[in-house]
Amino acid sequence: MTNYPLSNDIVPNHFTDSLAISADILSSKAICQLTLSFNEWLKEAFADNDVKELLIARAVFVDAMLAKLWCQHHLDEFQISLVAVGGYGRGELHPCSDVDILLLTQTDIDLDLEERISSFITQLWDIKLDIGHSVRSIKECLKQAINDVTVATNLMEMRQVAGNEALTQQLLPLLNEDVFWTSEKFFIAKRTEQEKRHQQYHGAAYTLEPNLKASPGGLRDIQTIAWVAKRHFQADSLEELVQHQYLYPNELAELIEAQDYLWRMRFALHFVAKRSENRLLFDYQADVAKMMGFGDEGKAPVERMMKRFFRIIARVGELNTILLQRFKQEIIQDSDQVEVKTINQDFELVDKLINTTNDRIFMRSAKMLEMFLIIAQEPSIKGIHSHTLRLMRNARRRLISGLLDYAQCRKIFMAIIRHPRGLGLAFNLMHRHGIIGSYLPSWRNIVGQMQFDLFHAYSVDEHSFRVVKNLYQFSQKEHSHKYPLCSKIMQKIRKPEVLYLAGIFHDIAKGRGGDHAKLGAVDALIFCQSHQVTNHDSKMVSWLVENHLLMSVTAQRRDINDENVIRTFGEIVRDEAHLDYLYCLTVADMRATNESLWNSWKANLLHDLYFNTLRAFRRGLSKPVETRSKIRENQLQALDILADTGINEDQLKSLWQEFRVDYFLRYSPEQIARHCQRIIGHDRAEPIVIISPKPYRGGTEVFVFAKEKANTFVSTVELLSVKKLSIHDAKIITTKTGYTVNTFIVLDSRGKALKESYQTQEITQSLSDKLKQDDYCDVPLQPARREVKQFKFPLRVSFIKINAKSKTMIEIIALDRPGLLGNIAQVFQQLQVSIHSAKITTFGEKADDIFTISTSENTALTEEEKQQLADKLIKEID
Repeated sequence: MTNYPLSNDIVPNHFTDSLAISADILSSKAICQLTLSFNEWLKEAFADNDVKELLIARAVFVDAMLAKLWCQHHLDEFQISLVAVGGYGRGELHPCSDVDILLLTQTDIDLDLEERISSFITQLWDIKLDIGHSVRSIKECLKQAINDVTVATNLMEMRQVAGNEALTQQLLPLLNEDVFWTSEKFFIAKRTEQEKRHQQYHGAAYTLEPNLKASPGGLRDIQTIAWVAKRHFQADSLEELVQHQYLYPNELAELIEAQDYLWRMRFALHFVAKRSENRLLFDYQADVAKMMGFGDEGKAPVERMMKRFFRIIARVGELNTILLQRFKQEIIQDSDQVEVKTINQDFELVDKLINTTNDRIFMRSAKMLEMFLIIAQEPSIKGIHSHTLRLMRNARRRLISGLLDYAQCRKIFMAIIRHPRGLGLAFNLMHRHGIIGSYLPSWRNIVGQMQFDLFHAYSVDEHSFRVVKNLYQFSQKEHSHKYPLCSKIMQKIRKPEVLYLAGIFHDIAKGRGGDHAKLGAVDALIFCQSHQVTNHDSKMVSWLVENHLLMSVTAQRRDINDENVIRTFGEIVRDEAHLDYLYCLTVADMRATNESLWNSWKANLLHDLYFNTLRAFRRGLSKPVETRSKIRENQLQALDILADTGINEDQLKSLWQEFRVDYFLRYSPEQIARHCQRIIGHDRAEPIVIISPKPYRGGTEVFVFAKEKANTFVSTVELLSVKKLSIHDAKIITTKTGYTVNTFIVLDSRGKALKESYQTQEITQSLSDKLKQDDYCDVPLQPARREVKQFKFPLRVSFIKINAKSKTMIEIIALDRPGLLGNIAQVFQQLQVSIHSAKITTFGEKADDIFTISTSENTALTEEEKQQLADKLIKEID
């Protein structure tokens, strides 16, 4: 049973006096008012008081309130006990936490008692107490607990609040018997429970909206240590683990410090969210940071708070690993059955865990890295022994400078990077236990560094680690089916370490100010030169770091079917080797940024850019495709496709005379054939809407052919938005005879191409009906999504230089929200600006849209017209 000092000195007297059993009867309204006053005091006390005392204070207050109501309902006259369980039983009651109680009886209850219990519980709901309750006899408690480890854990933390204490004392000794839960069975159940919870969070706590309680390294991992210790040692506190020599005093201090920080975050989060909330969503982070004393000046307070949080959970995770492994060795393993195998004079294998043979081994710093090289070399090793892990933690903290200052360490590090299994378990453990930061001081600077946006899902170091792991996965043949092109390239590269080093350094300069790609390229070059990497490979690593965003930006924000775009991109990339490396790094980087934002559309854009550039290299960048030849080739192929459809060549040529040259350059022969087959013979008084059943680059193609109207583009965009479809690409062409030929690439709300035929049929009909309307389409401004609202930056408009005398390229960066594209299109319409193409990209909370536009006379915008357009966009949309 849990005991802690329930001193009334913690809570101001006027609260407890009002709830004294001898005081006057209190109505639900009076208790609600008292609770409101108590919560106001609790919030004010947060800044200057130990959070543990405040958690106990709320438990004391709730104890007094429940005891008061217990007597008011005359439950003290019956053989029944009111018991606090779970977090409430431990005395860790956060401002909005559930209050879990057990009503413990000797036998079945009679009707009178049942009615009084019902009345008691009803009043608890009336006073807005988030109550979790159960009514059980002692026998029922034991039966439930034996079959459910969660129930067993709750009972282990029970604490008497009111009623018949003899019942609680009768149950307590039964919980300590092995027939209830043996130490071994309980340990296995709690360890399994933790493993499942970690898997639920993908094994990563470094997501930017973490769960303070359940994420790896969070409060639940500390509680797991305490629960196992309580079951095995009957320990009521972490302090007792020091007495049992499972924790060193400095480790205890570290755990308590981590627990207090996580408690303070959760305490503040409850007040900010105004409910029991464990997820630190973006909505709450700024206010939580302010309440915790980090300040309120922009993003910096949140980044400071989160950086400390990420470092805290890394320390908790490490201590959790050490202690659970120690418990396993104590509780489960028979020392006579432990398998020990000598590796060399310094290391041995103990039940598949690498262990040191003497406690002074890490006095030589190189031995730390040597251990990880051995892990890479020995596939039978599954982890690090708790004893060695503890020695390594202490040695790591004694380091005066980075391990890379030592020549032997540099040699071993490169051996790990170059080893076929070096980026497997060895690299995982180096990341998890802070050895990468110990080796590379610049990596230490990005540990726990968050980016306060919705695009980057992980802290900088976790993202960089995942980039390297993605690259390593490309090199493994068993994953070739997932990423065929990346795997094909990676498995033929002679020096994959070039890519691994680029992955390590690509974001290493984030947070310093300035261009992180250029700063990182300098760091990478210095690193390679000091590690005896060849001059050619050093320059390749540096170039990759400096240009790691080039391919993703080009694919998502430029027309990759435009020969000029491919030529410009190819001139920077230079050759096939650079293209191979850059493609693999780009895919690895984009997938590691935010898995929920990676989709077939982006994958296909990169794939097509790769092959378009490859063809340009093999043809020669100085030998661009001759425009007339390309048009003729597309037309002939379209004729072949339509040969058996009944459409003759004269009909096609008559239609093609209506189209301008750019139509045949911007569409494939298959698309030309599909469009022409529908247009020929169609009543042109009716618009044509075709939704392709086959995905195009991972998206769905929506083709529109209709009589040109000023509101055609705006109407289309608005309807697709209403249908919850996101537009990622648009081609806008007007025929010589006054018809608009528009193509939109759309994805559904999950980032996938449309599949259901009923959905495409409904969209086709709705869009056709919309295009028949002549009414002016006014698109109202819509509010931002919930998670976007705390991000604030002004709309930015810039114009990009292009090699086209009759067109202008404009880039608009704005806070993403529903209907944004329609609002932009409406401004273009009002100023009689024609849209020729659009590349629509969303980076988390930020929309980055690029349009190729012209005046209604098909000329480029003048400087005065550019300024007028920019002013109008800012005024109407920002």
